[in-house]
Amino acid sequence: MIIIEPSILSADFNRLGDQAREAEAAGVKAIQIDVMDGRFVPNITFGPGVVQALRTVVQMKLDVHLMIVEPERYMEAFAHAGADRLIVHQETCPHLHRTLQSIRDLGVEAGVTINPGTPVSAIAEVFDLVDLIQVMTVNPGFGGQAFLHSQLTKIREIAELLSRQERQVPIAVDGGIDATTAPLVVEAGATVLIAGSSVYNATASVKENVTSILASIESTA
Repeated sequence: MIIIEPSILSADFNRLGDQAREAEAAGVKAIQIDVMDGRFVPNITFGPGVVQALRTVVQMKLDVHLMIVEPERYMEAFAHAGADRLIVHQETCPHLHRTLQSIRDLGVEAGVTINPGTPVSAIAEVFDLVDLIQVMTVNPGFGGQAFLHSQLTKIREIAELLSRQERQVPIAVDGGIDATTAPLVVEAGATVLIAGSSVYNATASVKENVTSILASIESTA
């Protein structure tokens, strides 16, 4: 099953709760909360308080993507705020195995993600510790960037490795996902599609945009 997971980075911050409710009403099962610290990426966004606030207005999964240095310092705070899954970058975790185990010890799901310039081999040894593997199809830090087609090869490589290991781990993609690129990443092996500006925009409602992305996948299946 293909899952469309809106990123609230592209939502209207003036009515963030309403935008989250709109996604849930559209049948979305999770939203991604992009946490940026101005150090690992050139932007600053949300803290645990935003997660805690959203937890009070929606029942769906809150997927927290930690684009921050030293994520181990903040994981407990985000877990206690109501995060259902914490995704960390391989590039910020010198002791990645330990970090992922610590996330699991907090009672939430653990995810790992890699930037476009990072090879799959950097995370191959922790597949047994993750509930999600995410491939960045843009360089992290801002919404609305163009999709990097070079990352399709990386998605296929992860899918092949998981198949050889007989592991059932969802592959997510984050960056530049819309009705044009969604069929490409699904064909490569992705099942969780993080979408920001293609879901939250002034062109159509969240439900209409989610439906459009899913329809683009079905039409090319």
